[in-house]
Amino acid sequence: MEPARSSEPFSPTEFHSVLKYLVENKIKLNPNIIVPQSAGPARVQPREELMLANIAESCPFRACMSFVVGGALGGFIGLFNSSMAPQHTTVQMSTRETLMDMKSTIVSNAKQFATIGFMFAGVECCVESYRAKTDWRNSVYAGGITGGLLGFRAGIKAAGFGAAGFAAFSAAIDYFMHTSSLFNPSN
Repeated sequence: MEPARSSEPFSPTEFHSVLKYLVENKIKLNPNIIVPQSAGPARVQPREELMLANIAESCPFRACMSFVVGGALGGFIGLFNSSMAPQHTTVQMSTRETLMDMKSTIVSNAKQFATIGFMFAGVECCVESYRAKTDWRNSVYAGGITGGLLGFRAGIKAAGFGAAGFAAFSAAIDYFMHTSSLFNPSN
């Protein structure tokens, strides 16, 4: 016959003896994070894997990745825009002139998108770290700050309009990304 179990996992004396054993022997608990695995038992992440995860989640890495992706997207959009440029239809240009014009349009758009991506992702990550929350407000605040900084070159009024416009655009994109059934199959 089994002894009756109490509702508590340990009695106070058992808890005290285990605590005394751990403190007196100075046994350190493993600081590594245990990650549940979908195929198999849980495992302790190696130190190198934890370090890579921390680097990938850092603000500088996220900003640099947005710089690279923004530059690639800007280059693609620049290529598309240069193929439909009005000067190509009204003025006869040589192949060399056309390629030089395409290059300048691609490089210009790539720089602009890379800069905006870097600024927005960096500011959003800093806002998220400061607020210690992940919600829609982070993108709105980051959009306002980024739009204000970009518009500030043209003056205070332009900075205000840039902040308001970029914040509204960020809110709309965030709303679309989180409520669209295309991206959220649970709806």
